Amino acid sequence: MGDGAYAVLTALGGLGTGLVAGVFCAFSTFVMRGLAVLPAARGVAAMQAINVAAVRPPFMAVFLGTTALSAVLTVVTLVRWPDEGAVASVVGGVLFLCGSFGLTVAANVPRNERLARLDAGGEAAAAYWPEYVRGWTRWNHVRAVASAGAALAYLLALTG
Repeated sequence: MGDGAYAVLTALGGLGTGLVAGVFCAFSTFVMRGLAVLPAARGVAAMQAINVAAVRPPFMAVFLGTTALSAVLTVVTLVRWPDEGAVASVVGGVLFLCGSFGLTVAANVPRNERLARLDAGGEAAAAYWPEYVRGWTRWNHVRAVASAGAALAYLLALTG
């Protein structure tokens, strides 16, 4: 892969990871706070609707596309090991793949799936809701920071 194509992919990696960081930051800083103050039935119902909407093409294209791009950039960087920006590029890939995609799969999706199985107005949902908000938001903070760190690392890789 030529240096020009590699630079374009790195710039796209920075853009994608930055966009995902922004989405996660928004959820951590005001969406989840807003949902947390609602009565449990309303908060659960709203989050269930958000979780359905999140897996539609607009967000998934950015999230999964950035995941694939980060994997490709990491492999290409490890194979090519360019003189400048290689360490930053690998750091960006690892941060996004582990700290964003990996945590999504391991921490946030299981919570979403459990919440989806609950009747929003039921006692089980009301009991789970505070735990869900705390745990989901905690891991989302980590995803936001990891995604922002990946964006910064890709920017540093470009500036070599």
